[in-house]
Amino acid sequence: MKLVIAIVQKEDSNKLQHAFIKANIRATKLATTGGFLSEGNTTFLIGTPDDQVEQVLDVIKSKSEAREEYVQPNLIPNGMDISIPVKVTVGGATCFVVNVDEFKRF
Repeated sequence: MKLVIAIVQKEDSNKLQHAFIKANIRATKLATTGGFLSEGNTTFLIGTPDDQVEQVLDVIKSKSEAREEYVQPNLIPNGMDISIPVKVTVGGATCFVVNVDEFKRF
C-alpha cells in the first residue's frame, strides 16, 4: 500500500477532486498554504494499492496544469519604490509517494 500526497494549486483542486470521483479514487482534501508566492493550494492524501499508484499519478497530472502568471513584487532599489511585474510558472503538482506500513478504516 502507498500514500500519495499531492499538492496542487487551488484553481486546479475542484477539477482534480471531480476526476478522482470519476475514477473511483478515494482522496482526502486539505486546504493548505505555501510556496514562494504564499498562495492557497490544496493537498490531497490518497491511500492506494501499489499497482494503482500510476493511475492516481496520471489523474493528477491530467488535471494539474502548469501556467505562467505575472506577479507584482515589491522591489526597492536605491530607496525608490519600483514595481515591475515578473513572469513566473505556477500550477502543476508536487507529489510524494510513500510506503504505508499499516492501513485501517474505522
